Amino acid sequence: MSCDGGDESREGEDFKPKILLRMDSLHMESGTVHGHTHLHSRDTKDWYVILQLAFQSIGIVYGDIGTSPLYVYSSTFTDGVKHNDDILGVLSLIFYTLTLIPLFKYVFIVLKANDNGDGGTFALYSLICRYAKVGLIPSQQAEDRDVSNFRLELPSSRSLQRASKLKSKMEKSNFVKFFLLFATMLGTSMVIGDGVLTPCISVLSAVNGIKEAADSMTEDKIVWISVAILVCLFMVQRFGTDKVGYSFAPIICVWFALIGGIGVYNFIKFDPTVVKAINPKYIIDYFTRNKKQAWISLGGVVLAITGTEALFADVGHFTVRSIQVSMCAVTYPALILAYTGQASFLRKHHEDFRDLFFKSIPHGLYWPMFVVAVLASIIASQAMISGTFSIIQQSLSLGCFPRVKIVHTSTKHEGQVYIPEVNYLLMLACVGVTIGFRTTKKIGNAYGIAVVFVMTLTSSFMVLVMIMIWKTHILLVISYVVVIGSIELLYLSSVLYKFDQGGYLPLAFALVLMVIMYIWNNVYRRKYYYELDNKISPEMVKELATSTNINRIPGLAIFYSELVHGIPPIFKHYMANVPALHSALIFVSIKSLPISKVPVEERFLFRRVDPDDLYVFRCVVRYGYNDARFEEEPFERLLVERLKEFIREGMMMIPTLTPSNGDTVSVELQEGLIYSENENADTTRIEEGRRCQEDVDKDIEKVDRAVLAGIVHLIGETEVIAEKGSGFGKKVLINTFYNILKRNLRQTDKVFDIPHKRLLKVGMIYEL
Repeated sequence: MSCDGGDESREGEDFKPKILLRMDSLHMESGTVHGHTHLHSRDTKDWYVILQLAFQSIGIVYGDIGTSPLYVYSSTFTDGVKHNDDILGVLSLIFYTLTLIPLFKYVFIVLKANDNGDGGTFALYSLICRYAKVGLIPSQQAEDRDVSNFRLELPSSRSLQRASKLKSKMEKSNFVKFFLLFATMLGTSMVIGDGVLTPCISVLSAVNGIKEAADSMTEDKIVWISVAILVCLFMVQRFGTDKVGYSFAPIICVWFALIGGIGVYNFIKFDPTVVKAINPKYIIDYFTRNKKQAWISLGGVVLAITGTEALFADVGHFTVRSIQVSMCAVTYPALILAYTGQASFLRKHHEDFRDLFFKSIPHGLYWPMFVVAVLASIIASQAMISGTFSIIQQSLSLGCFPRVKIVHTSTKHEGQVYIPEVNYLLMLACVGVTIGFRTTKKIGNAYGIAVVFVMTLTSSFMVLVMIMIWKTHILLVISYVVVIGSIELLYLSSVLYKFDQGGYLPLAFALVLMVIMYIWNNVYRRKYYYELDNKISPEMVKELATSTNINRIPGLAIFYSELVHGIPPIFKHYMANVPALHSALIFVSIKSLPISKVPVEERFLFRRVDPDDLYVFRCVVRYGYNDARFEEEPFERLLVERLKEFIREGMMMIPTLTPSNGDTVSVELQEGLIYSENENADTTRIEEGRRCQEDVDKDIEKVDRAVLAGIVHLIGETEVIAEKGSGFGKKVLINTFYNILKRNLRQTDKVFDIPHKRLLKVGMIYEL
């Protein structure tokens, strides 16, 4: 039995018999969701709501970039100020870098490439995967495109030929598919590395200011105070950012007001002529005077835009418009004023370049500023830690990260998650980096590489989005590459120069994470292909279920797998060892779509396995990479409700004749679309409808009895080994590294939070 929902677009048209889809794929029982509103159509919100969201975003999004004035000048002038106009050159660099990268690139271009409101590296990757078939897991279904969030709003036919050519070449090239996945993994790894370095440099820079008030404060004491703050910060993560979220925005607003106000004070008091730095001529003069040293100093200037990626990554919690408002009205002006005021102070006090931020604070404001600086640095750290949790959740859902437990800490705010294992690993890494590097100068060298790498990858993905999806004019694409690309590559070359001075750290982090992610994803794909090649045909299911050796026992069995196209081979293994089949059985395939969220009403796809009296169903449960799995309500109850809806919808379609080609033709018995020419035909259809209703009632009663008898969850626990004759590399990859990862991570039942009393694990060995 199958079903297909009605479609309002057919009303008023002449009725034509409808050919039922063949049973190679699942049918979507929800059809068109009437009255469904797009989840992220937030542009209709009034300005009051936008301003509210803009205020809240100040505390979440801008903590990192907002605390950059703590260390930018000290990281740029590492050997002191050689020439007074060098300060104008650096200020000019900071001004144009802040204007072109965070403001122009991210706020006005990249934010528009959001994935139904969500941003980040995975959002761009998912957009590309939805437009072109470049995913490496063959789990695509035609029905996926019926999900409301899946559809892309494409522009008109401009540059269609160029976009089609690029799409075709990408789909045919395995190298491109692997490269896109590799680039996404690299971006993810770098963001996680950023999550390690941000707390270190922010907290250490803020605590370092206490030296101004306490001469007895040594470097060792500063380091250990910073470590204590970091440990406390990570220990409270399990309570969730929701508990302290409302305090973030006021603190960061106070921070921006203070640094902006002090900037204006220093600008007026010390040297108002620094306004000349708006002339880019001072950048040319700076490079002319200092040559190689000026190029090296770019590694310090780039720290002014740390945390810029958060503008895009955190847009899912707010809206594009609210981020644009808060950046243009608050963050950007406050940062420009802060850097301008520090430059004015430094022009008169060259000797204070090491601790410029706290030296430039007026005496009466020192202690309030110190307290707010520490709080702001903690908030900046919190934002990056939360971002790290979110991006790991995304990579986990797409099979790119080993299984870890995801805890959703807020019922009010989507996307706020906590991952215990990752939290403690981040804490150990932060403590290790703080104790090992000790100064912000060395950490700054490491920090810059992580920041610029992610920005460069984002720009690369944006070029693909512009050409293929937006179909932007080629001259605009070239202008974007020339202006933004050249700036980022220049900064990247500078930060890589400091590889041996701490720059190796994020690359080492990224390498370790990349290896882990590659191993997991590689074996994940091999397992999927193994199950696809060895899946059980519907005929074999019928044969197994009707075998005289098989006993039917009361109850509902839910069998979990990730195979979308068919029934996994582990079921045959189960039947061979346990010759009993529950009175109703659902094969549940957990599938991740390359979109951020799937509406609950569009999440389930059902198909009934013939013959009907087996009561065997297949169900694909589709999630987006930001969806909470098994969290919205008890999963089994939701599954059973949707199964009953699927059975009821089946009565809308009654087979009436079978043509010679084997396709089943059906007619709809709704809304008077069909008018019979004779009374006997009407009577026949009424009888058929009555019999169909009786069958539906019988099926639902059977499912209810099975549920009352008890629900059992069956999970396949597969042991993976390399097949005989495999090469040495493949054996090491699968038999050693993958199995070490698997043994030390959470099992499937713990990830899905399935009750142990009703759990049955089925073991099987896969030779890959």
